[in-house]
Amino acid sequence: MKIKKGDKVMVVKGKDRGKVAKVLRAFPAGNKVLVEGINIKKSHQKPRKQGQKGQVVQAPAPMHVSNVMIVDPKSDKPTRTGMKMIGDKKIRVTKKSGAELE
Repeated sequence: MKIKKGDKVMVVKGKDRGKVAKVLRAFPAGNKVLVEGINIKKSHQKPRKQGQKGQVVQAPAPMHVSNVMIVDPKSDKPTRTGMKMIGDKKIRVTKKSGAELE
């Protein structure tokens, strides 16, 4: 999986198409990513004690990695990524501008 925690990504499919946000967490085993403020799901909680009210809690849900693309730091447009060897280190680079990603 070429997307990691902290990457700036753009949603290219789904109800949040076009939004840009940061990856909070990556789940490589399931090919999913958790993106800040994207794919918000509501869960209803029952009251836990007598006299307390129930509530609706909103939280981001993981989405498939194919629905997001990394944003190029130079052009601010979505791009694919590749790998480049510098010495004995493997570094991720963007395909559009060739900029290095941390």
